[in-house]
Amino acid sequence: MSAAATYLVVIDDSPESRVAMRFAVLRAAHVGADVRLVTVVRPTEFMHFGAVQSMMAAEARAEAEALLAQLAGEAEAMEGARPDVLVLEGEPSALILTHVKDNPSIRALVLGTASRGTPGPLVSFFAGEHAGSLPCILMLVPGSLDTDRLATIA
Repeated sequence: MSAAATYLVVIDDSPESRVAMRFAVLRAAHVGADVRLVTVVRPTEFMHFGAVQSMMAAEARAEAEALLAQLAGEAEAMEGARPDVLVLEGEPSALILTHVKDNPSIRALVLGTASRGTPGPLVSFFAGEHAGSLPCILMLVPGSLDTDRLATIA
């Protein structure tokens, strides 16, 4: 892992995570930082047929890796630098918190917020009871921001 300051962006299949990624890429380019995209694959439920469970887990990981590869390509096209990518497996909030605490180069945890409705579980977790204990800043990027506005505020 690089020692440069890093913006860690949590990626899922939501539109707001793409907005958060775009913001982080623009901001990192502006301040000379790196970007790391992370996604978390939840463990599959226990099944009596282990081969089916293993196949489902492998499929979920392959889908996560494909999503990260696609977004890393988009990020590289934006600013010319390809972000690091990371797939974690387990409970998202705990794994991301551990990753942030174990990596002092992480300058900011960047989360996208839904355009409407209640905050998602990661936003609630990190902006709630764990907000004061993070070893980095937390950036919440509204999912409703358009490309022009992102460029202006990054």
